Amino acid sequence: MTGRYDVIVAGGGTAGTIAAIASARLGARTLLLERNHCLGGAGTMRNVLTWCGLYTLGEERIQVVRGIADEVLDRQRALGGLGEVMAFRGVFVPFDPETLKIALDELASGAGVDIRFGASVVGATREDKTLRDVTIAHHGGVEKMLGGAFVDCTGDGDLADFAGASTRYGNADGVNLGTLGCRFGGVPASVSITVDDVIASIANQGFDEGQITKDRCVVVRLPGSSDLVLYLASEDYDPRDSMALSRAEISARKQAWNYLQAIRAIPGCQDVFLASTGPEIGTRESRHLNCRRQITWNDIALRQRFDDTIALGAWGAEWHDRKSFRSEFDYPGDRQSYQIPLSCLHSIDTDNLFCAGRLADGDRKGGAAIRVMGTAMATGQAAGTAAALKADARFSIDAVAAELRAARAVISQEDL
Repeated sequence: MTGRYDVIVAGGGTAGTIAAIASARLGARTLLLERNHCLGGAGTMRNVLTWCGLYTLGEERIQVVRGIADEVLDRQRALGGLGEVMAFRGVFVPFDPETLKIALDELASGAGVDIRFGASVVGATREDKTLRDVTIAHHGGVEKMLGGAFVDCTGDGDLADFAGASTRYGNADGVNLGTLGCRFGGVPASVSITVDDVIASIANQGFDEGQITKDRCVVVRLPGSSDLVLYLASEDYDPRDSMALSRAEISARKQAWNYLQAIRAIPGCQDVFLASTGPEIGTRESRHLNCRRQITWNDIALRQRFDDTIALGAWGAEWHDRKSFRSEFDYPGDRQSYQIPLSCLHSIDTDNLFCAGRLADGDRKGGAAIRVMGTAMATGQAAGTAAALKADARFSIDAVAAELRAARAVISQEDL
């Protein structure tokens, strides 16, 4: 046993980092574990370079995720790494990942979070509905840390599953598809590339079956550069299976070179090059924590109100099919915001365990709607706040709501 913390957050993506910041700002001694060597998760390791879920999807675009998220956006904007609000089915904001790394480093360190890079969760102990400790492995060896409360933001539910808390893989009626984010450099700023351009160029290449998987996706131009990011190379795999994950990574990288051929065939793009793939394939869905409530698409479509609301969502049910590789997007009720309850972030069988991001408990479409990174900042702030209060024996929904509002977070439509 090498350390004791009030709150331990596993996973330093946007959800986990915001959770750790929220916890530390409430005075909790907070440890943030991240297996990679930077914060940001999908936004820095998977080329997912759009903030989705920040704005409502109707004609009037209302920002519904604030609090710590505003500080992240302000820092990116000051560094020249935040783009303009854009729309393609959903409403999103493109960003430069290097500015996200700096923003999260500064905010987490400034809050007093203890950050451990290169630390993978390999075990945990749970007794009498309480999570006691977590075991991590790194180049220096293996350590065990005691905690008062925990937040699982690993994306794959490693902490919860290793502890024996109730989890499930995806949902019985499907698991969202994974895609490798690919960044292409050397795209002339004067060349405008549309989705139709990409579709037509891919069709003209005459690819054989299996060489590519998709022919359309959102086209993202990054702020501060002319680089282009596309989300085309997709694979059906189980991220819990290292062999399946390895095959998917290798196959998707092969696809990326085929897509480069198609981009180079667009007029004016003959000198485009493949700047980066991933470096990790983007898993949209893995394990969910089984929680005290499951948010459903029906809740979202009907804009259900909850007694324990702690955040607002705005993204739709973005579903990518594993067999056809086609995607669909269903809009929330009236294309407006909907409430997210704390109970879908709080373990059903482990009192001091919370989650955020794509681990949140949702049905097929509900989970597909609340998993995105903009919404993850909101659920992360809520989960970190709840964990800090739990560790200090002050936990209640009223206390969580009060602290979130004091931190300028939006937790219900009345706060807009």
